Amino acid sequence: MNDFLKTMQPEKIWHYFGEVLSIPRPSKKEEKIREYLLAFGKQHNLETETDSVGNVLIRKPATTGMENHSGVVLQAHIDMVAEKTGTSNHNFDTDPIEAHEENGWIKAKDTTLGADNGIGVAACLAVLDSNDIEHPALECLFTVDEETGLTGAFGLKGGWLKGATLLNLDSEDDGQFFIGCAGGIGTYADYTYHPEPMPVGHKIYSIQVHGLQGGHSGDDINKGRGNANQLLARFLYSFSDMLQLRLVNFNGGNLHNAIPREASAVVAIPDTKILDFEKSVIAYEKVLQNELAHADEKVRFSLSPKTAEKIFPKNEQEKLIYALCACPHGVLRMSDTMENFVETSTNLASVKTENEHVKIVTSQRSSVETAKYFAAHRVASTFKLIDAKVSHNDGYPGWNPNPESKIAQLSADTFRKLFASEPKVLAIHAGLECGLIGEKYPDMDMVSFGPTMRGVHSPDERLEIKAVERFWKLLVEILKQL
Repeated sequence: MNDFLKTMQPEKIWHYFGEVLSIPRPSKKEEKIREYLLAFGKQHNLETETDSVGNVLIRKPATTGMENHSGVVLQAHIDMVAEKTGTSNHNFDTDPIEAHEENGWIKAKDTTLGADNGIGVAACLAVLDSNDIEHPALECLFTVDEETGLTGAFGLKGGWLKGATLLNLDSEDDGQFFIGCAGGIGTYADYTYHPEPMPVGHKIYSIQVHGLQGGHSGDDINKGRGNANQLLARFLYSFSDMLQLRLVNFNGGNLHNAIPREASAVVAIPDTKILDFEKSVIAYEKVLQNELAHADEKVRFSLSPKTAEKIFPKNEQEKLIYALCACPHGVLRMSDTMENFVETSTNLASVKTENEHVKIVTSQRSSVETAKYFAAHRVASTFKLIDAKVSHNDGYPGWNPNPESKIAQLSADTFRKLFASEPKVLAIHAGLECGLIGEKYPDMDMVSFGPTMRGVHSPDERLEIKAVERFWKLLVEILKQL
């Protein structure tokens, strides 16, 4: 499987990308890829260490003539977002990713590809395995659990890294160099309800919203894509009274950093309202297809029969629906200082009904620390109004842009010379580990770059083949110039 990657050029980076795809590595389950990295270091006689949280560090001495240059750290995270289509039987704990080439891009079959950040890992391994690349003393830092908790970056100890410069290989646009990123925080609500018996004379249905693109809750939050949780809550708000609809459960979304693509609600409809219910679903689908014609034109609603014995009490059902409709989602503020840059946003990520509780996960991002907390407080207030228990995680800091960064200037100049085109030096609304690493190593000069990817954090994830070649040439030349 994926042997075709090992015949592509540049040979080494594609070879190791194929190796990475063959190893299951969902977030928080990175044992297999960690074992692979430790074995790789031993096989290549390189100094290799792991720390208490599972990060791996592999050191390689400077090449001849560069022994007196300041050291450099290459950094990538080893976990991947585990998302798949509703029809996929893929098991992320055991199955390799099955890739294919399509119109100049590498894609996976019905799953996330894991190029985020598997191609960064592959680049590190390719450099470590090469004898013809000039570089100063090199450290490759492979961090764990970036996607769900930044656990590796949080747990990184000061003093472990020796390099003065860090190249983060976890960005997704060829020709763009990032020198800052948003900070983030998670806000969680736990709403308790008290089920009551199903009334007689009702039929049970599951109503599903699907066909949405979803995407990364940082990179894609400003693209107007539909949020399955809110679209479904909107239907329930609009038609519950007219249809005398009763709620059995609500489930949508999976990951805190992904815009939810699918959601479903099991509902009970009086026998006398079935025809009206079916007409309402059809009409509502057309409304949304019209509204989202340019951002999510494939949105669909569908029905299937179900069975159930319990429903939400009417007042508790109303509170939940009201809160899900009221909960903010999307861009809250654009930057006043950077053109077309999202300053603050929030994502209504997942809603899960289980054991008489509805558990809601949201995430907030901002490049302004105080605005990040206000966004979290807005979301918290929404759910506190229905007496849900609300909590926040510790969050993570942003990475303050340094326009005078030497490595950013060197990277941009190198790109300009190699490709005769003008690069962009930017900040990014998505979170990067650089913010946390910078807390531990405040004097380290950092930049983030990578090849072009699209649809990350969704089964539409794809990696542009020609951009990988440019990414590799750029990385090799930057190492030579350091």
